[in-house]
Amino acid sequence: MDTSLISIIIIAIALAMDAFSVSLTKGFTQKNLTKSQILYYGLFFGFFQFIMPVIGYICGTTISSFVSTVAPWIAFFLLLAIGLNMIRESLDSDDEYIMDTFSFKELTLLAVATSIDAFAVGITFALLNMSLLLPCTIIGIVAFIFSISGIFIGKKLGNYFGDKFEILGGAVLILIGIKILLGY
Repeated sequence: MDTSLISIIIIAIALAMDAFSVSLTKGFTQKNLTKSQILYYGLFFGFFQFIMPVIGYICGTTISSFVSTVAPWIAFFLLLAIGLNMIRESLDSDDEYIMDTFSFKELTLLAVATSIDAFAVGITFALLNMSLLLPCTIIGIVAFIFSISGIFIGKKLGNYFGDKFEILGGAVLILIGIKILLGY
């Protein structure tokens, strides 16, 4: 399946919503982050959003020959599950991401946790026999930009919008899954 650039950008934005939400939280809970620490957030989130679809793709290619006839259904259910999980997590009231100080350990855990969805999208890319470099690069760049932007916006706006962006990201992934399913 040849996915258009617009679809790839939409997927990247949807995947970046978790990192954006976490970054918003960091912005309004850690007012003392330096510019270099903010840059680390962007780099870590961007890198893991880039690499996890690659890992998912590698895993997906090992099974794609067995499931090529059901690939659209698998893609749909993967994106549906990811989207619903993002929405469910956003409706939970606990603020699991809030911590008081900057640490690379925490940053790595947050970057991995927010990129698990990208791993599943990588499996979907493999099942749909998509190219990998352009989508992963766009996903990483968008996550980088959204992470840094989220921190700056969070510093200015506070806690009000965090969960709503994650709901939007989940809804977009579900809609993309439906689009993939209807395209076959």
